[in-house]
Amino acid sequence: MSFLAEVIGAASLICLLIQLPATFLLLSRLLRGARRLSPIQPRLTATQQQFATVSVVVPTLNEANRVEPCLVGLLQQGEAVREIVVVDSRSTDGTQAKVAAFAAKDNRLRLETDEALPTGWVGRPWALHTGFLRSDKQSEWILGIDADTQPQPGLVNSLLQEAQAQGYDIVSLSPRFILKAAGEWWLQPAMLMTLIYRFDSAGVKTPGTERAMANGQCFLARRTVLETLDGYSCAASSFCDDVTLVREAARCGFKVGFLDGADVISVRMYEGIAETWSGWGRSLDLKDSISKGQLWSDLWLLVSTQALPVPLLLAAFVLWQQQGWVGVGSPMLGGAIALNSLLLVIRLGMQAAVAGSYDWSEAIASKSSFLKSLFFWFSPLADPLAVLRIFLSAFQRSIQWRGKTYQKTASKNYAL
Repeated sequence: MSFLAEVIGAASLICLLIQLPATFLLLSRLLRGARRLSPIQPRLTATQQQFATVSVVVPTLNEANRVEPCLVGLLQQGEAVREIVVVDSRSTDGTQAKVAAFAAKDNRLRLETDEALPTGWVGRPWALHTGFLRSDKQSEWILGIDADTQPQPGLVNSLLQEAQAQGYDIVSLSPRFILKAAGEWWLQPAMLMTLIYRFDSAGVKTPGTERAMANGQCFLARRTVLETLDGYSCAASSFCDDVTLVREAARCGFKVGFLDGADVISVRMYEGIAETWSGWGRSLDLKDSISKGQLWSDLWLLVSTQALPVPLLLAAFVLWQQQGWVGVGSPMLGGAIALNSLLLVIRLGMQAAVAGSYDWSEAIASKSSFLKSLFFWFSPLADPLAVLRIFLSAFQRSIQWRGKTYQKTASKNYAL
């Protein structure tokens, strides 16, 4: 056997030893997805028991160009909404004036300004905490909504219905994503896939508090739960405050749920590939909410099952082109190719499965938008970049966000 064949055989064996256990773990998680709940559907009418039971809190900071669809959607939610509290962190782009104009048309909406950011707090959980404290005490539920979301009619009623039917104390929704630029269509699904590989997809009942997921873009909690947890205090320094809070609630014995809300809420998060890279990467590692052991386990899983298959299969193809299989083929190499081919097939199947989580309306209406959306199907090629972004975030010591710098040390974030 030639030296090259020995090297390839040894490398293939190492790949199999690393990737096989990760593949079985991934399959065990994906199999649970076959039993996930269907996307929740809008309910246009509230029951009498749901009237005026919800206080909506919307944190804002320089959202003048994005907040209007959010406010329009919230004001269409009907009788279940008692009030809409917009908590602004001293925006300088006209956000407050735009919110005030909406408040003049509907007395359920009011504008609040939070106090200066305290030491140990990140801006978003501080604004949500402020909104909770200033909300009407008669509201049974607190609904946190991000300013870049687009709530659809029936959102609040459907959330209440699911929470009451399933006995949830906290329930959050995954949205339908609105993408426009070709780079977004290529990179964002790869980043989303890292969450699906690490955790269960929306609608799956996750075993154990350490794997509970949440999405703060649409986050409904019982007032009594937040009172027990002292509002958002447990997530004060977290860049993934939603996951941090929901896991603390689960540890306290509250029932939490994460459901598919693609039919009731949409979101336009970032503009272009550069914002997608920096914005999604800011908290995608979730190290604020998980142990170091879980973080390293997740990184191993992602490298083994998501980042490596495409590069390894491309390397095998180049090797075949240059050397042929004669003299370099081995059972180990064949096993590694078969395993990574299986992982690529799984990845392509997952790409098709998440297509419903994206808004294709512009792609259908416009030829140029359609051509950009085709990059969605090439997203598996961005998987190594998405996993790299998590590595970079996991070891990042400081974060700049919305004009503030935060130092990250031992899963704590402190505003400078």
